[in-house]
Amino acid sequence: MSKFIIRGGQPLNGTITANGNKNAALKLLPACILTDEPVILHNIPDILDVRNTLLILQDLGVAVESLAPGSWRIHAHTVNKTKLDEELAGRIRASFVFSGPLLGRFGQATLPLPGGDVIGGRPLDTHIRSLKEMGVKVTMVDRGVFQMDADPVQGGGYLLLAEASVTATENTIMTAVLAQGETVIDNAACEPHVRDLCHFLNGLGAQISGIGSNQLRIQGVERLHGGEYTIGADFMEVGSFIGAAAITGGEIRIQNADPHDLGMVRLVYERLGIRWEVDGNDVIVPANQSLTVEAALGGRVPQIKPMPWPGFPPDLMSIAVVIATQASGTVLLHDWMYESRFFFVDNLTFMGARIVLCDPHRVIVQGPCDLYANPHGVPSPDIRAGMAMLLAALCADGESTIHNIQQIDRGYERIERKLQQLGAEIQRVA
Repeated sequence: MSKFIIRGGQPLNGTITANGNKNAALKLLPACILTDEPVILHNIPDILDVRNTLLILQDLGVAVESLAPGSWRIHAHTVNKTKLDEELAGRIRASFVFSGPLLGRFGQATLPLPGGDVIGGRPLDTHIRSLKEMGVKVTMVDRGVFQMDADPVQGGGYLLLAEASVTATENTIMTAVLAQGETVIDNAACEPHVRDLCHFLNGLGAQISGIGSNQLRIQGVERLHGGEYTIGADFMEVGSFIGAAAITGGEIRIQNADPHDLGMVRLVYERLGIRWEVDGNDVIVPANQSLTVEAALGGRVPQIKPMPWPGFPPDLMSIAVVIATQASGTVLLHDWMYESRFFFVDNLTFMGARIVLCDPHRVIVQGPCDLYANPHGVPSPDIRAGMAMLLAALCADGESTIHNIQQIDRGYERIERKLQQLGAEIQRVA
């Protein structure tokens, strides 16, 4: 087990390049199972969740070849089983989306309950309901193992998702592209990674229309061919580095940041006093920003909460909490989606933050406040909370230690190297 040791108080300055979208990579890799021809994917981040996804593919018999940093050749010509290894699948939340490609191509899949973050319950009901509407028989056996069978998968007709779930939308798409007949997904998620998946599959011969809207129309095809695709930037990583630059007072340029995907992030960050500039496909965060909370109409305390796309991403709520500790004013942050998202804030209060945990979903933050290092160490309970604690350590006075950093590694590629490139004093210690 490794840890980070960070000496805070240094402004971040310099240039970095955004990595590929984690959530896109974790769906496009399993989607390669839908064709028996080779597929080449570019801009795949080298993160722990991707490595585990590649291990699952190899365990199924898929040929996996690294062509260059960030580029992989995936060839599912021979898939020798449709049952996921329980230990491998338990490492990542996205393991459940293997059901869609396996069912679409082979008509069967056996999956254990997925693993992943402990930020609250993320039920699989929407996934299962959509699969059943496409003729899939789903049975739970052997301590939470799902046995799924279809002979064959049928187009689901009109499917209204009970919630605009990203993974349920993506899994339904992958199940439907080879199904017999048409599937219309209403109340579909339309995040950038969902769009990436749709464009990728269309490049392989799928027939998906309505991309970018909340209604997708999928006409099943007989087979998909091979192809090549480059995924977009990870707007969660970009949002994290924008926050890191602002709270440390430095100036950074983030290259290949896809600023067109940052519309709502910009609106919410502006409420906390953060401004940035766009130069082509780059984002520039100026130094020494005046972080001030923008009051709501009538002087009321403003509220920040996540919403489905194009709303504020839920995965940036933890980052927003740390930014708010450095902004002058009071703000309420309300994550109605996940009931355990804010349990990490106790660690921030120990560092000097003025935060009230109202209930599992809401916190009130009053800033600005001086943060002090925690040399005894704080944990990384999940990917985003771990990154939030890392940001707090970067602007804290003194030396902090962060444990359980494999959680951060699940979503951020070699984060310490990028931070060192920007002048941060951070070391990874075994």
